[in-house]
Amino acid sequence: MSKTPIPDPAQESNENGSAVAIPEADTGQKPSIRVLGQYLKDLSFESPNAPQSLATQQGQPDIAISVNVNARTLAPTDFEVELHLEAKASSQDKAVFAAELIYAGTFRLENFPQQILHPAILIECPRLLFPFARQILAEATRNGGFPPLMLDPIDFASMYQRRLQQQTAGQA
Repeated sequence: MSKTPIPDPAQESNENGSAVAIPEADTGQKPSIRVLGQYLKDLSFESPNAPQSLATQQGQPDIAISVNVNARTLAPTDFEVELHLEAKASSQDKAVFAAELIYAGTFRLENFPQQILHPAILIECPRLLFPFARQILAEATRNGGFPPLMLDPIDFASMYQRRLQQQTAGQA
């Protein structure tokens, strides 16, 4: 029984059956983001007026949400990104609850051109963290005796653009 040789993927045969080298593809590698880890850095939930605030409310409380993103370099390709979420609910000028969350992740960003590295860190990384932070905040409010606070998706690209505009205005 004869074995058929397995062709080398770097070569292909011409009509004569002799090997011809295939030119290698462009060696420029595509940018990649890897999540190295995710973790809860800080979580605070307060219900200062409980148990009265847990009673059935007259209508929905006013809820103020603030979102911030911070990042720092750990190594040339590794970054820690923190997603800060703060939610405060009040009804009739009384605090119903206050929740603060810092959810973070470490990311490895490789082969990014320098001009898109900063936006990738402050847009794509928090976008990857958000569903997990959203779930933690929803569970914290539910465990505090309230309906789960389900945050709407956040447009991190718009946040990034506003931040750039504020920094530009501050420098002017």
